[in-house]
Amino acid sequence: MNDPAPASVTRAFDDNSLLQALFGPHNSHLERIERQLGVSLQSRGNEVTINGPVEQVEEAAAVLDNLYGQLRRGQDVVTADVDAALRMGGMGGPSSDLTIRTRKRHISPRSPTQATYMQAMNEAELVFGLGPAGTGKTYLAVAKAVSMMLQGQVDRLILSRPAVEAGERLGFLPGDLREKVDPYLRPLYDALYDMMPGDTVAKKLASGEIEVAPLAFMRGRTLANSFVILDEAQNTTPVQMKMFLTRLGENSRMVVTGDLSQVDLPAGMKSGLRDALDTLNGMDGVGFVQFGAKDVVRHGLVTRIVKAYDERERQMKARKSTTGDGNA
Repeated sequence: MNDPAPASVTRAFDDNSLLQALFGPHNSHLERIERQLGVSLQSRGNEVTINGPVEQVEEAAAVLDNLYGQLRRGQDVVTADVDAALRMGGMGGPSSDLTIRTRKRHISPRSPTQATYMQAMNEAELVFGLGPAGTGKTYLAVAKAVSMMLQGQVDRLILSRPAVEAGERLGFLPGDLREKVDPYLRPLYDALYDMMPGDTVAKKLASGEIEVAPLAFMRGRTLANSFVILDEAQNTTPVQMKMFLTRLGENSRMVVTGDLSQVDLPAGMKSGLRDALDTLNGMDGVGFVQFGAKDVVRHGLVTRIVKAYDERERQMKARKSTTGDGNA
């Protein structure tokens, strides 16, 4: 007798040319919404009738409205967009307000945490984006940087990573310096090419308007009128992190991204990202955004993998606390 009261709502969409994209191939988008929210969706002509518990019916209606609005703005709707709308819980207004526009993409938040992150990048001069792979931390930072450059708000983009991963050292890798560091920086190049035509990226790299460089190249510089991104920051030392943060110049923004569960520094060495969080927590002008497994926007299997690793880590910590073995 505590079952939620049933409800029924009908939505009518006036542009019939958009219905196939809204409903998905063989109504696959409607079926996805049904499965996720536990509602029934029935389409007839340009109308969709939603039946189910009141709250879920309202959320399904909001999701459909948001997806239809996306189509009306000339944007595509694919499965990932349906999942994003479901994660956003029907929050349409903030999503459209936060849209980042680049030459090749219009990018809206695909989770509430992404919306918080994008808002933080609008408001703070220094933003830390923390959490697992696949949550969009770096991609959204590059999108924001490109957007600000295209609007003339900054003159340069500087994208950097520490060149330390999985225990490797540059001196043991073949090739000249560029060949040694490029594999570490490739994800940043990939994001750039996703935002702008390839010839534009090449031209701006050649002119120095865009610079992609290992962290060591930042020493001794003051970065004014720039949008500066430090990716994989969990692999910095405290000294490197302090050096990077103190490069911030006039009319510049910095975004620092990293995952503290994936530190590749030598055992016993404190991560510069952890040190910065401990030092700067609560400071005015600094934003901190923590992503979690629920924010993973890659393949659904990635979300489950992240959750499985998180659960195993919790179990290991619980076993250590019960056995009293804090050094295991």
